[in-house]
Amino acid sequence: AGAPPLRGGAAAGAAGVGRGPRGIVFRGGGFASNPPENTARYPRIRKGAIAKTQCKPNSATQDATSNAARSGGRCYASRTMPELPEAEHTRRLLEDVVVGKTIVSVVAEDDSIVFDRLGARGVEERLGGRRVCAARRHGKYLWLELDQGPHLVLHLGMTGTVRTENDAPLQLSSSPKHVDRSWPPRFTKLRLTLDDDSQVAFTSARRLARVLFREDPTAERPISRLGFDPLIDMPSLAEFQSRLKRRRRAVLKALLLDQTFAAGVGNWIADEVLFRAKLDPRRRVESLSDGEVVELRRALRSIVVAAVKANARAAAYPKGWLFHRRWRKKQGQTVDGEAIEHLEIAGRTTAWVPDRQR
Repeated sequence: AGAPPLRGGAAAGAAGVGRGPRGIVFRGGGFASNPPENTARYPRIRKGAIAKTQCKPNSATQDATSNAARSGGRCYASRTMPELPEAEHTRRLLEDVVVGKTIVSVVAEDDSIVFDRLGARGVEERLGGRRVCAARRHGKYLWLELDQGPHLVLHLGMTGTVRTENDAPLQLSSSPKHVDRSWPPRFTKLRLTLDDDSQVAFTSARRLARVLFREDPTAERPISRLGFDPLIDMPSLAEFQSRLKRRRRAVLKALLLDQTFAAGVGNWIADEVLFRAKLDPRRRVESLSDGEVVELRRALRSIVVAAVKANARAAAYPKGWLFHRRWRKKQGQTVDGEAIEHLEIAGRTTAWVPDRQR
C-alpha cells in the first residue's frame, strides 16, 4: 500500500513533529490513518505533513541562493533557478565569446557580497591583461581558465546571467517579458572588454551570484567538494551503486539535491528524474531494488543530456516532461491525464505523480 501522499494544510489530532532522515523535519498532527509499514522505504510521516529543512550556510554544498534566500529559517527559492543546463549554456557562450582572447579592460562594481569580500580594484588587477585559455564547468559552477592564476570562478545563483552585446539572453519562466537591450545591462557586476573590442557582462539582480578567484579551481573549495557531474563524469553503474550505499538512509529527493552527490541537479531536474524513473520522492535509498538503481541512473543521465542538447531552451524540452506542467498552482495533469501533486521535501516544492511513482 505504501504511504499516503503528503499534503499541506491543517492536520487532525494533537500537533507533533517527527524527525526524518538527513535533517528533514515532518511537521503535522496525528499519525496518518495508514502509516507506511516499511519505515526503511519511507521516512516516518504524520498526516498533513510538510517536509522542511533549515537553510544553513554551507558554500561547499549548497547554492548561494539557498544560503541567502532565507526567511524565518525556512527556504524560499525560485522555481526557475539556473541548474546544470543553464550553466552549460553559459559555459558554451563564454567559450564562443572570450576563449582565445585577452582581457584589455575590466569594470567591476564594488559589491563585497557578489565578489566574496574582494573590492573592485582587486578584481580588476586579477583580470586585466589576462588571456582566456578555456571555459570550464562542474555542476553549477563555471570558471575561466586564464594564462596564469588565479582563475575566475562564477556561480549564477538565482538570477545571474552572462550577457554579450546584441545577444538573446536565456529566458527562464520567471524572467521579465521585456528583454533589457541596454548596454551595459542593468545589474551588471562585472564587464570585460576583449582585444577584439567585444564585451561580456556578468549580471546579478538579486546579488545571489558569486564571483570567486582560485589558483586551482577543481582542487579548492567550493568545487572540490562537489559530487559527480551527470553530463561530464557520470559514474559507472557499479560506482553509482557504491555511492548510493554510502547514503542508504537518505531520502531520494533530498539526495538528488545534495551537490556533494550529484553536482548541478536542482529542483526541477530532481523531480523529472524521479518521474521518469517512476520512484516516489519520499523513498529512502536503501529501499531501492537493483533494477530501480539502474533506472534512476539512466533517468538522471538522460534528462541532463536532453536538457543540454536543447541548450536549456524550455520550449525544446520533450512535450511529455513533467517540466511543462509542474508549475501550476492548482493540481495539474500529465499528458496521460495522471494527477500531479505537490509536497515539500528538503525545503523545496516537489512535483510528483502518485499514480506512477512508487
